[in-house]
Amino acid sequence: MTDLMISRSPEILGGAPVFAGTRVPVRILMEHLEAGDCLDEFLEDYPTVSRSQAIAVLEQAKAMLAGGENEAFA
Repeated sequence: MTDLMISRSPEILGGAPVFAGTRVPVRILMEHLEAGDCLDEFLEDYPTVSRSQAIAVLEQAKAMLAGGENEAFA
């Protein structure tokens, strides 16, 4: 499911992983959470990212960290 939530293209931000259909880098979500912001604050700042996209990315990261996923983000 996450592969539909994240895209990469050399034409968009040099190929950095972004939320599909946006120019918002996935790393921005992680930076917001690291700074202590809640998910709602991130979504307010980046309204082009849907809640389902953000949650899917977080679930994928959780699975990767738990050893349930061997692949990096697509």
